[in-house]
Amino acid sequence: MNGSIRVSAKTVDDAITEAMIQLGVTSDRLEYEVIEKGSSGFLGIGMKQAVIEARRKPEPEPEVVEEEPVAPVEEVREEKEPAEPVKEKVKEETPVVEKKEEKPAEEQNKARELAEVQPQTVEAVKTFLADTMKAMNMEVEIETSIDEDGALCADLCGEHMGILIGKRGQTLDSLQYLANRVANKHQDGYVRVKLDTENYRARREETLKHLAKNIAHKVKRNRRPVALEPMNPYERRIIHSALQSDPYVTTHSEGEEPYRKVVITLKR
Repeated sequence: MNGSIRVSAKTVDDAITEAMIQLGVTSDRLEYEVIEKGSSGFLGIGMKQAVIEARRKPEPEPEVVEEEPVAPVEEVREEKEPAEPVKEKVKEETPVVEKKEEKPAEEQNKARELAEVQPQTVEAVKTFLADTMKAMNMEVEIETSIDEDGALCADLCGEHMGILIGKRGQTLDSLQYLANRVANKHQDGYVRVKLDTENYRARREETLKHLAKNIAHKVKRNRRPVALEPMNPYERRIIHSALQSDPYVTTHSEGEEPYRKVVITLKR
């Protein structure tokens, strides 16, 4: 590939994210070829990293994509001020959108105090996870603990955990959602379950923070907004949080779930 870079990481997905950071582009502007899929090896022995060769897509395309989010936002804001009825309408809708997007899980958890996790709840979650792993023909060890917030943490260890993580953690998130449903059926009060494997949550958070800062630098340099790829509410909050103290850029979300995305723009 002409003007390409070669990137290696633990998984193909991590390599793609790293390429996006290095090239300063979002996934819709990235072309890549998988050179090596990588493998976890046995107990970490013989592990091979995933390798991709990536490059930016031609420049004309990004300019159209990046300019699109600006027009509707500016038009809505301009129409808000002159006409009183419109102003009231928009003000009624805006808070609803904000509550719906970035804070649902966070606000629910703060509003609901976590109940003390009971032994039968821990066993029910472990049994559910063990049965699910067995159905997937995966041998997994499950370690549970209670974190400082009072949430039940389950760490899954075994081979081929990339399958369990899925694309950008989607499989792990779905399994976590089901584990939460199981936990809350077995005792009174609200119980929160957090699933992790191979320290994926912390690694993904660091990757997203790095991506946010690199894209913010690009926005400052080009003075154009950039729309990131669609993310779940938890990952969008990481982007917002990473840039909330930046004096030059601001962030907001656009679109409907599951295609809602963060847009980073230059402050006026």
